[in-house]
Amino acid sequence: MSIDQTKQQVQSMYIEHHSWLQGWLRSKLGCSHQADDLAQDTFTRILAARKQTQINEPRAYLTTIAKGLLVNWYQRQALERAYLDALALLPSQEIPSEEQRYLILEALNEVDQMLDALPPLVKRAFLLSQIEGLKYETIAEQIGVSLITVKRYMKQAFRHCLLAME
Repeated sequence: MSIDQTKQQVQSMYIEHHSWLQGWLRSKLGCSHQADDLAQDTFTRILAARKQTQINEPRAYLTTIAKGLLVNWYQRQALERAYLDALALLPSQEIPSEEQRYLILEALNEVDQMLDALPPLVKRAFLLSQIEGLKYETIAEQIGVSLITVKRYMKQAFRHCLLAME
């Protein structure tokens, strides 16, 4: 399918299904502004996809993409709430400026996305080591794997982080 055909297909989907998608997202989010943003992001993601094929079930396709965006949005909101809760515990003279908060939240989101690409046990072992400061033996006991497995998980996590940073 050519680029022009892909654009025409997405344009047609947009005209036929945009308002339906906005309504669906609004029912999930309870906020028309966020629903508008995520609907736009859904169509933007479709346009950005490199390989387009004929879409036979546009609403199912749109719903699948929008669900992924919703999950990302909810994760981002949860991370932001946790960060703001942690800020509330700081003395007033240590609270970062709005610009610093934004930069910190962006960095936290990037780290969160990077770690989300790891298998769950690898991510858990990595966080227990790096955030909680646990020794590998303790991590092995806590997650129910061998010490050698924890070492393999840590190697995998570090390699993943290094590659993601490049």
